[in-house]
Amino acid sequence: MEYVYFLAIGALAGWLAGLLVKGRGFGLIGNVVVGVLGAVLGGYLSRQMGVGNQDDLLGVLLTAFAGSALLLVIVGVLKKA
Repeated sequence: MEYVYFLAIGALAGWLAGLLVKGRGFGLIGNVVVGVLGAVLGGYLSRQMGVGNQDDLLGVLLTAFAGSALLLVIVGVLKKA
Protein backbone atom coordinates (compact mmCIF):
# COMPACT_ATOMS: atom_id res chain seq x y z
CA MET A 1 0.00 0.00 0.00
CA GLU A 2 2.95 2.28 0.64
CA TYR A 3 3.86 2.22 -3.06
CA VAL A 4 0.38 3.40 -4.00
CA TYR A 5 0.76 6.40 -1.70
CA PHE A 6 4.22 7.09 -3.12
CA LEU A 7 2.89 7.02 -6.69
CA ALA A 8 -0.11 9.19 -5.79
CA ILE A 9 2.02 11.82 -4.06
CA GLY A 10 4.55 11.78 -6.90
CA ALA A 11 1.78 12.15 -9.46
CA LEU A 12 0.23 15.07 -7.59
CA ALA A 13 3.62 16.73 -7.14
CA GLY A 14 4.44 16.28 -10.84
CA TRP A 15 1.12 17.74 -11.90
CA LEU A 16 1.56 20.76 -9.59
CA ALA A 17 5.16 21.25 -10.73
CA GLY A 18 3.99 21.11 -14.36
CA LEU A 19 1.55 23.93 -13.61
CA LEU A 20 4.25 26.01 -11.92
CA VAL A 21 7.06 25.47 -14.41
CA LYS A 22 5.29 26.85 -17.47
CA GLY A 23 6.74 26.02 -20.83
CA ARG A 24 8.62 23.06 -19.38
CA GLY A 25 5.74 20.61 -19.13
CA PHE A 26 5.59 17.29 -20.93
CA GLY A 27 1.85 16.68 -20.78
CA LEU A 28 -0.05 15.04 -17.98
CA ILE A 29 1.54 11.59 -18.21
CA GLY A 30 5.06 12.98 -18.69
CA ASN A 31 4.67 15.31 -15.73
CA VAL A 32 3.43 12.44 -13.57
CA VAL A 33 6.49 10.36 -14.48
CA VAL A 34 8.76 13.33 -13.79
CA GLY A 35 6.84 13.88 -10.54
CA VAL A 36 7.52 10.36 -9.31
CA LEU A 37 11.21 10.64 -10.24
CA GLY A 38 11.31 14.13 -8.73
CA ALA A 39 9.84 12.80 -5.49
CA VAL A 40 12.76 10.40 -5.26
CA LEU A 41 15.21 13.22 -6.04
CA GLY A 42 13.59 15.60 -3.56
CA GLY A 43 13.57 12.99 -0.81
CA TYR A 44 17.21 12.16 -1.39
CA LEU A 45 18.31 15.81 -1.45
CA SER A 46 16.30 16.74 1.65
CA ARG A 47 17.80 13.84 3.61
CA GLN A 48 21.32 14.77 2.49
CA MET A 49 20.83 18.41 3.53
CA GLY A 50 19.01 17.51 6.74
CA VAL A 51 15.97 19.63 5.93
CA GLY A 52 12.32 18.88 5.42
CA ASN A 53 9.81 17.01 7.47
CA GLN A 54 9.20 13.50 6.17
CA ASP A 55 6.80 12.64 9.00
CA ASP A 56 3.62 14.23 7.67
CA LEU A 57 1.78 14.32 4.37
CA LEU A 58 2.37 18.03 3.76
CA GLY A 59 6.13 17.71 4.29
CA VAL A 60 6.32 14.76 1.93
CA LEU A 61 4.23 16.57 -0.69
CA LEU A 62 6.34 19.72 -0.48
CA THR A 63 9.54 17.72 -0.79
CA ALA A 64 8.19 15.81 -3.77
CA PHE A 65 6.95 19.04 -5.35
CA ALA A 66 10.34 20.74 -4.95
CA GLY A 67 12.15 17.75 -6.44
CA SER A 68 9.66 17.56 -9.31
CA ALA A 69 9.95 21.25 -10.12
CA LEU A 70 13.75 21.02 -10.03
CA LEU A 71 13.72 17.98 -12.29
CA LEU A 72 11.31 19.64 -14.74
CA VAL A 73 13.61 22.65 -14.99
CA ILE A 74 16.69 20.45 -15.52
CA VAL A 75 14.98 18.26 -18.13
CA GLY A 76 13.56 21.34 -19.87
CA VAL A 77 16.99 22.95 -20.11
CA LEU A 78 18.57 19.73 -21.39
CA LYS A 79 15.74 19.29 -23.90
CA LYS A 80 16.42 22.75 -25.37
CA ALA A 81 20.17 22.14 -25.64
